[in-house]
Amino acid sequence: MDPEIQKMREVVLVYLDRSGGLQKFVHDCKKYNDSKQSYAVYRFIISINPSDIAELDATLGNYILHNPLQAAQIFQSVCFIAIKTLSLIEQLQTEAQISILLKPTHVPPLPSYVLSLSTYPFNYTSQRFYMSEGIVIAMGTVTKYTQGARFLCTEETCPFSEGRFRCIRVHCPGATESATVRTDFVCSLCSSPLQEDMKFRVLGDKQTVEMIDAKILNALKGYSIDKSHFRIQAFTLFLRDELANKMTIGNHYRIIGIPACVQNGLQATACVEVNSVQLYKPNGPSSVSDNFKYLLSLTSSSCWRFTAILANIFASQVVPPGTYNTLKLAVLLSLVQTSEKENADYLDLLIMTSDTLVIDRLLNYSLCLLPRGIRHPPSSEIFPSVSKDKHGTGSASIQACSAVLAKGGICYIGDLSSYKKDKLELLQSVLESRTTTVFIPGKKYGEEADQQVTVSVQTNFWSFVDVDSSSKKHIQKENFLIGQMDVSLIPANLVDGFGLLIYTEFPSCRLSSPVVHHILKKAINPEAMLYKVSQQFRTQDYEEFVLFARNLHVVLSSEAESLIQGYYLASRRVRRDSIHGSTLSASALKILISLAKAHAKLSLRQTVFEEDAVIAILLLESSLTLKHGTSALCVAPNPLFPFELSDENSLQQRDIYLMQCHHQLLKFIAAYSPGIHINTHEE
Repeated sequence: MDPEIQKMREVVLVYLDRSGGLQKFVHDCKKYNDSKQSYAVYRFIISINPSDIAELDATLGNYILHNPLQAAQIFQSVCFIAIKTLSLIEQLQTEAQISILLKPTHVPPLPSYVLSLSTYPFNYTSQRFYMSEGIVIAMGTVTKYTQGARFLCTEETCPFSEGRFRCIRVHCPGATESATVRTDFVCSLCSSPLQEDMKFRVLGDKQTVEMIDAKILNALKGYSIDKSHFRIQAFTLFLRDELANKMTIGNHYRIIGIPACVQNGLQATACVEVNSVQLYKPNGPSSVSDNFKYLLSLTSSSCWRFTAILANIFASQVVPPGTYNTLKLAVLLSLVQTSEKENADYLDLLIMTSDTLVIDRLLNYSLCLLPRGIRHPPSSEIFPSVSKDKHGTGSASIQACSAVLAKGGICYIGDLSSYKKDKLELLQSVLESRTTTVFIPGKKYGEEADQQVTVSVQTNFWSFVDVDSSSKKHIQKENFLIGQMDVSLIPANLVDGFGLLIYTEFPSCRLSSPVVHHILKKAINPEAMLYKVSQQFRTQDYEEFVLFARNLHVVLSSEAESLIQGYYLASRRVRRDSIHGSTLSASALKILISLAKAHAKLSLRQTVFEEDAVIAILLLESSLTLKHGTSALCVAPNPLFPFELSDENSLQQRDIYLMQCHHQLLKFIAAYSPGIHINTHEE
């Protein structure tokens, strides 16, 4: 025996003893032994830390990282000796029956250990460990594969025809099913055909997953600051046994595995046999820019000024400061109210406008402030779809879509009136439940029974309706209430599904002079900085600000909670009709809380104050007025920005106006929801 191999075996035994791996191995052996059943293959998973092994023996550490299949054979021989010496598994006969899967905790953080299909060369022939990361864009259903099988020689006089485990076939990384089990194997002793002993076949779970580089998200944004070009290609992952169903479509993962090339007819597919999976969560910025900090200190005397200025100067690269302030504030609130957590607070926006080009540019620009801002292309599906697995298995594969890829971000779906009825009904269902169900017919995909797979949709939706074009498509209603808009082109339940309905202009108005001048100047010189605030508060600064603000954990104060509940109950009493009851949707309370929390985050606070609740209520009341007409609260058409913000005096006037709105709100609650006790401040 090679003395180097013998030395590595000794090091393996020492490592297993020190790391606790030997104790786990003995425990796994006990399970097999207690079953009293003979298997063709006994599979063991061994977790290894390459750094610890390299400290014990550099040669073995290097062997594991660069020759993992051969290194597994060293672990196999050590485990076989341990089983025989300690009599751990009575049924085990040969060393070939042991299958070892090495699971490294990590690989060295060096470029040579990173696998990416977007860079050349892609060395899929070296069967060693690589680290890769990306987003899951497709997932197949779980099917069976053969872990191992026993074969017997068909020649009766051959020693290999006896019932011993002499001829064992075990699955290797990247191998197809035919490499493990087929009918043309021959005996190595007499060259007679081998026949599988079916009762000893060991099956395991297998799942195919398509993963793609996270750079794809930049390509799916409607507008990008990064003008660099790059090549992106998806690659296939094989998840086996305990790793099946460990991934979720749309999530970002880091994986460690062994690349291989799978031949399917005339086509060769690059794939990775995954050994370990880890959910990847990038860290957000630890603070905001100095300019934002300075602005926050200047406006600390009021809970409303900081967010007002943010909205006023936001997106000055695409629209002039001071225009579309209500919409820009709503966009910022929606941006900071994004999260990948379950049961998160969502804030969807539906915009009524005739300035579709300007609004489209504004929303496209805003998408780029988040890593997961997706502009839905009309040629693809918004929600998951099913297709046949392209690896020849015939099983179903669930394909990702815009809504799933925008997980924890924004999915901008464009003009809502351009979608057909069935798509709108599906969108309404998703807005209500935040899930979508994919139906997989069993007969079509080789399954005995039909399946239904529920996919979580954790994103905010943005959309708009072109007021001018929609008015031409149908006859407008005549019996409007004061303040109400005609949104009958879109189903009422779908309109209610969006958290906010926003109208971007006053009736009978067209593009303002500053907007026209901005568009013309940008057309002449697209790279020009037209305003000083564009240099002081850059797009990168806003990007860091949004990522920092959305990670803040905020809680409702008792005063804010009482104000929100009081308004909600009062509005349910006021907004009623004799036929349908209350016109206030059941989701309105959630929307109010989400808006108030978002305003606190945008103010870089962790407590929701009454002032945040006032902003939330005015936004929602304005939205309800557009849907159902004005109520007894009777807010102004543009309640958050009643006049232009040009200096400190205008900010002071706005504060006074909002205080008056607050007092008006308290009177409204006292009149229509007298059971709610709210603490009022003495002036």
